[in-house]
Amino acid sequence: MTSVQRFFRHATLALALVAFACGGGEERPAASQPAPAAPAEAPQERAPAPADAAPAAADSAAGDAAPAAAQAAAPDAKAGEADYQIFCASCHGPKGAGDGPVAQALDPKPAHHNDGNYMNPLTDDYLFKVIKFGGASVGKSAMMAPLGGSLSDAQIRNIIAYIRTLADPPYRP
Repeated sequence: MTSVQRFFRHATLALALVAFACGGGEERPAASQPAPAAPAEAPQERAPAPADAAPAAADSAAGDAAPAAAQAAAPDAKAGEADYQIFCASCHGPKGAGDGPVAQALDPKPAHHNDGNYMNPLTDDYLFKVIKFGGASVGKSAMMAPLGGSLSDAQIRNIIAYIRTLADPPYRP
């Protein structure tokens, strides 16, 4: 293969990566669309507290609602796996080994999400920033495209939950 052919091959792969990371015009399945936020509906469902009720009772009701809302919004690794295969596997590989079909043309190579020694110390907030705003946002390669325009915050959290399942040694929060 000549150097010109190699150049065009790498350029084509890089353009495919950018198109893929930006959504590439691919229609997304309805199942991966984020559900409406439950906390926005909660205030409408709560009855007003009686005028003679102690403020502690209102605080208690609000305190009980917060854990329920947090549990409802808990990241879903299974849903994250589906989005990971669509948005991440082309570079990072289907099991996070950095061996996706586009990885061959990238320099630097994509992170190995299955390398627990590297991934486990990284915080979820850090991974969220990398996925949403791109590698350049944390001083990493700009080849890691920002996916915040294609993925909701909930989808990004689901992807992070899935990435955590790939680590060897296993991730322990």
